[in-house]
Parts: sequence; structure tokens; C-alpha cells
Amino acid sequence: MKKTSIAGTGRYVPPRKVTNKDLSRWMETSDEWIRQRTGIEERYWVPEEGGVGASDLGLEASRIALEKAGWEPGDIDLIIFATLSPDIFFPGPGCLMQQKLGLDRTPALDIRQQCTGFLYGLATADAFIRSGYYEKILFVGGEVHSTGLDLSTEGRDVSAIFGDGAGAVCLACVDDGAPTGILASALHAEGANGRQPHD
Repeated sequence: MKKTSIAGTGRYVPPRKVTNKDLSRWMETSDEWIRQRTGIEERYWVPEEGGVGASDLGLEASRIALEKAGWEPGDIDLIIFATLSPDIFFPGPGCLMQQKLGLDRTPALDIRQQCTGFLYGLATADAFIRSGYYEKILFVGGEVHSTGLDLSTEGRDVSAIFGDGAGAVCLACVDDGAPTGILASALHAEGANGRQPHD
């Protein structure tokens, strides 16, 4: 029976550290106020001068995951990229990742599921692997939130929470009866709780 196993993982955050004290220079807040509400003391953001997108962070995380898995980029059958902050509107970051990995024909799929991106992406990859369609999938999640945050006091509830970063997982097909790999997935959504622009 075909199942999905995690062969390697990687994570990456940009080097620019932003502390709660840094935020207090831009808005009415404090380290105590933020830590009491979120537990967060610091976050990492892309450079102020820009030029770094979700696919750039994803590339660094992917290199680490590929090394841990013992894979070369050419081993990848499919790239899945989850983000709500793509580098550009099109092509998607999956295609950008493909090019940055030195690939030219590997299929790439983007998903936009916000906080549930990892769960949806993992279930999607698992379905491809269980069906026998692909055997090795690189799944990446990457976000650059800092460039879209409201750094005023009015936006502090959100801007104090979000940072930039990426994670990558190499997912491989295993064909045995052992109780390993992804055993099951359960996906749900509640569109009724979404707010429409005219609300």
C-alpha cells in the first residue's frame, strides 16, 4: 500500500530581527503588552529595502530539506507552494521556485489557504502519492507579511503577531504495511464566517 512519508524538513527566517521594543518605536505598544496577549518577544522580517519574496525564503528552506532527504532538485516530481503573500500575482511562487532550483519542466502547484496551508498542502501531496501519480513531492510554505502590515497603533493587534519565514517538507512514497507515514487527513472550512467586502 502506498503511503506518504516525510523524508526531510527545512525552515528559514530572514536575518532582520524585530523585537517588541522595536515595534514600540512605531506605535503605542510595549513588550509587556505584546507578551501578555501573544507570548511573542521577537519576529523576523525581510530587509527594509525589499527585493525578497516568499519564494526566496522558500528556496532557502527547500535547500535544507533537500539536503536532509538526500535529494537533488531533479528528483522532485511536483512542487506545491502554499502562501497568501506571493512574490508577484503570476506566475505563482511554485513556478518561481522551480526556476530557482534550476528545473525547467517540473510541475508546480500553488495553494492559498492562509493558516491551514500546511494541512491542505499535505493532504494534496498525500493524495498524489497514494494514487501513484507522483513519488517525490517538495511542499513549501512561505510568507512575507511584513511588507503589508499597518505599523500604526491602529494596526498593532495584527502587526505584533506576524513575521516572515518559510518551511519545506520533502514527501516521499513508501510502499509497505508498516504503520508509518501520513495515516489520515480531515479537512474542513467554514465560509459562512468569512466577511464579504460589502458587509
